[in-house]
Amino acid sequence: MEEQQKNIFLAIALMVAILVGWQYLVAPHFEPPKPPETIAGAPPSAPTAAAPGQTGSAPAPAATAPSVKPRSEALAESPRIAIDTPRLHGSISLVGARLDDLALADYHETIDPKSPDITLLSPSGTADAYFVELGWSATPNTVALPTSNTRWTATSSGSLTPSHPIELTWNNGKGLVFTRKIAVDENYVFTITDTVANRTGDAVTLTPYGLVSRAGAPPVSKSRLLHEGPIGVFDGTLNDGIGYDELKPDAKHDYQTTGGWLGFTDDYWLAALIPDQQESVTAQFRWTGDKQTPRYQADFVASAGIDIPANGSAGLTTRVFAGAKEVNLLDSYEATLGIPKFDRAIDFGWFYWITKPIFLTLDFFYKYIGNFGLAIMLLTLTIKLIFFPVANKSYRAMSKMKLLQPEIQKLREKYPEDKAKLNQEVMALYKRVGANPAMGCLPILIQMPVFFSLYKVLYVTIEMFHQPFFGWIHDLSAPDPTTWLNLFGLIPWTPPEALDFISLGAWPLIMGCTMFLQQKLNPPPADPVQAKMMMALPLVFTFMLGHFAAGLVIYWSWNNLLSIAQQWVIMRRTGAK
Repeated sequence: MEEQQKNIFLAIALMVAILVGWQYLVAPHFEPPKPPETIAGAPPSAPTAAAPGQTGSAPAPAATAPSVKPRSEALAESPRIAIDTPRLHGSISLVGARLDDLALADYHETIDPKSPDITLLSPSGTADAYFVELGWSATPNTVALPTSNTRWTATSSGSLTPSHPIELTWNNGKGLVFTRKIAVDENYVFTITDTVANRTGDAVTLTPYGLVSRAGAPPVSKSRLLHEGPIGVFDGTLNDGIGYDELKPDAKHDYQTTGGWLGFTDDYWLAALIPDQQESVTAQFRWTGDKQTPRYQADFVASAGIDIPANGSAGLTTRVFAGAKEVNLLDSYEATLGIPKFDRAIDFGWFYWITKPIFLTLDFFYKYIGNFGLAIMLLTLTIKLIFFPVANKSYRAMSKMKLLQPEIQKLREKYPEDKAKLNQEVMALYKRVGANPAMGCLPILIQMPVFFSLYKVLYVTIEMFHQPFFGWIHDLSAPDPTTWLNLFGLIPWTPPEALDFISLGAWPLIMGCTMFLQQKLNPPPADPVQAKMMMALPLVFTFMLGHFAAGLVIYWSWNNLLSIAQQWVIMRRTGAK
């Protein structure tokens, strides 16, 4: 019996260790597939701008000037076409025809709707330059091609809207006319169609490329709960194992792929290039900066050039996603545009098969209830109903254990020194009545995968971002903002950060109380030391989970209350106290 009790305690201790080390040990961090030694026509990884005259060469943008400019000043340096959609606003630079000014109208920096919109893309020269550029290269380098300094001409007036695409042109003066048509949908996808008219009298072969450039060291969460940095899907395989610190001048991250996509992902935002899904391309993540100015680039270049016949024209279409990683939206793009594994831009982790269904269930409930907190509670109730038979069996076993406590005490008094005999008699007693001490672990074992998956959902899905519950919970993805140190706001005093560890909010304390009540319903271990340690677990969990997302604490509290009600009813029926 003591051996089984030790095993039970060890299992619970292991669960605590898993919770503590979750963000360091379980967080997904995959190694990228090994790239081939050499890829013909691959873009060079030099930190300076690559010469665009070489076939298959995706030029890196010109280095950011040493003096950082204010964003407003950088935007004013070139003529622009405004972007005006229900969910986006910004502009496209006519110099370089870059997408380099973009803000998300639906999302704000804080929960205050009057706070600034989230800025996603910024022009070159700013501290956080982040932009998308498309272009052409050719071999030999005798063809005049548009560059990042080329000024394009708009052939129509007005802003870029979902119902009003824009068209840009540039004539190289030597017989080639470049046309770029840019369209945008109601959400976050830009469709860019490039066409080249050849009036030279000779056939010309040009190679298209696309790049996403990001200057500076992007802010990355210290937690390893999600991947932030280079990301892509190449030949159907997700690659999200490269961090910014792994992009170095001498590091090669090249991939041959047909279709797919690549770019940079943040916690909630994504900027990605989506080449023609039928075309073969060479994709690459690389460092293009210097010691003073780190700069990162994700680019692709067509594996084969496009032949443009004399007195003819040819071109291609590339898409760009720049916006929020909304699950249903990414799923719809994957289905309608044929973008492989586009939903994996959201880091659902190793438990994708359970994490995403949990989110979809929450989202389904939310559409009918209108509150993600209530959706979490309804999800908990649903899971309880699904596992009701298993939990019932566990609680009945614990009730039998409660009823056996007087008999076990008599056996302890009968065999105070003979531990082997005591264990033998206790096991015989368990067998006779059909009790199993290990069954007591089932309720917590059942909810652990759900706990981890819900933790992941709250952390990585933007749908939970700034979602309120009731009362003082204004953001389910953030910790409970109250603290007992100032009597939950009754005292006009803000505790210092040094007291954060003991600064518990109302919901964590509610959770701790429910865990204590549930613990009291369980039969105590035979070993007094183990019994004291088991009773300390609610306190340990309260402090450990006290600064987790409020939605997670609400889930755990509500789950405990449902378990207490179920266990109390079963124990009453079996006659256990």
